[in-house]
Amino acid sequence: MTAKTNKKPLSTAKGLKQVTIFCDGSSLGNGQVSTRAAAVALLGYQGVWRAVGAYLGQATNQQAEVAAAALGLESLREACRVHLFTDSRYVVETMSGRFRRKTNHDWWARLDKAVARHEVIWEWTRGHDGHVVQEAADRAARRIAAQGVVAEEILRDAVDRVGTTDPVQIATE
Repeated sequence: MTAKTNKKPLSTAKGLKQVTIFCDGSSLGNGQVSTRAAAVALLGYQGVWRAVGAYLGQATNQQAEVAAAALGLESLREACRVHLFTDSRYVVETMSGRFRRKTNHDWWARLDKAVARHEVIWEWTRGHDGHVVQEAADRAARRIAAQGVVAEEILRDAVDRVGTTDPVQIATE
């Protein structure tokens, strides 16, 4: 099954808010008995950022990456035009229809449901490359996974790290 990612070009979708999402998942001990995974999404709209996170418990890194994208999209209160950035080629290539879904079907079903009402452009961004927003999402996901709980100070710290970075400028660079 291939997800429909761009129902119409973002430039022609009228009346929808344009939101930028940077998301990242982390799985400490990936695939081991003591795995601790988390997902984080940073949502930017008109110069304002907010962070959402989830502790996933035992999940693989791939599952955490899929969950992070779903979490960001689920957090939107209305249909939006979304430019979603992730450092997971697995997510981008699968949602663009270039990779087949062989595993993680429940995780993909969650993401399909989350994406259904939005217009989404999927973009891969290099992880651990110094991009302020991607690094903030990565750091928050790792901290939540390590602590085993979504603490407000972790999400607040992620937003503080992003500061006033313009989400629209990021999406057009």
